[in-house]
Amino acid sequence: MALIEFVKNAIDFLSAPQYLVTGALIGLVLAIHWRPIWTPKGGAVLFALLAGGIGLSYLDPNFNKVATLPDNVPIVGMIFLVGFFFWFSMTQAYANDRRIAEGRPPFEGEDSAQKVFSWPDLVYVELICLVIVMAVMIVWSIYLKAPLEEPANPTDSPNPAKAPWYFLGLQEMLVYFDPWLAGVAFPSIIIVGLMAIPYIDTNPKGNGYFTFRERRWEITIFLTGFLVLWCMLIVLGTFLRGPNWNFFGPYEFWDVNKLVPLNNINLSEIIWIKVLKRSLPNFWLIREMFGLAVVGFYVAALPLVFSKTLLRRFYEKMDPVRYFIGVSLALMMLALPIKMYLRWIFNLKYIVAIPEFAFNI
Repeated sequence: MALIEFVKNAIDFLSAPQYLVTGALIGLVLAIHWRPIWTPKGGAVLFALLAGGIGLSYLDPNFNKVATLPDNVPIVGMIFLVGFFFWFSMTQAYANDRRIAEGRPPFEGEDSAQKVFSWPDLVYVELICLVIVMAVMIVWSIYLKAPLEEPANPTDSPNPAKAPWYFLGLQEMLVYFDPWLAGVAFPSIIIVGLMAIPYIDTNPKGNGYFTFRERRWEITIFLTGFLVLWCMLIVLGTFLRGPNWNFFGPYEFWDVNKLVPLNNINLSEIIWIKVLKRSLPNFWLIREMFGLAVVGFYVAALPLVFSKTLLRRFYEKMDPVRYFIGVSLALMMLALPIKMYLRWIFNLKYIVAIPEFAFNI
């Protein structure tokens, strides 16, 4: 019993956002390059470990109470679905890489039984899928109560007040960014960035077939953004954010009276008060000149620096317009984990804080 409590306490400790996101980033990089995982045997082991860990966790009353909520049950299924398709795509990619290295075409390029008629082959498969999904949804709706609540009451808000699961990633971003950034600017950049990908990345390799060797950087960046900076934030907001939007471990009781002291501080306060030992200037431009310089360098100068150093190969392959748009979008994506780590390590609230114009970064 003592060993079980030790393991649960260790998991609760390592599930803190700073450790969870760091572990996810390291695990993703290691998993992508550890090829034994991307085999049927490796996938079976991973699935067994994941299913066994979650299954045993249901024996804990605190985990069970949160994970069995009608709103949260689909998220548990999403974890398995995302994990399966991640494993399947990487398995196919490494298999195709081996075939290409041997001088053979990828699986998708072989003229074998890849082509079928829409009628009746495709229509029959779709019909069977339709029947199975309908049956699952009917059984689900009978045995799992719909998460319907009382009409909205401004005097009695739920605690925690959470958005739908597909917005929980954005709600988690509100912890680290101002609402205009997390709720307006970043979603717009995400949508525009996804629309711009075909025009920025015109490399024909990898079109129509799975591959990793030919698209190493592109796939790694995409998986980082989708798995770590989106799916991970959804899981964190669903299972680990409790009353008052405080963080709770997966086996920790959701105590509504838990108080977390807020000791966040702006960059201008760190520089002027702690470093220079002076009071904050009244004029916003002088007060925030250090933060504005940091943001300006990150947005405007860093792409130029990378074009001469780390990303020279990409700059030479792409024209300047596509390069700067692509790098700017990538830097906007990286701004999320950077700001998260600054909050966790230095308790940094805002790099630029200009309440006079409601402009905070």
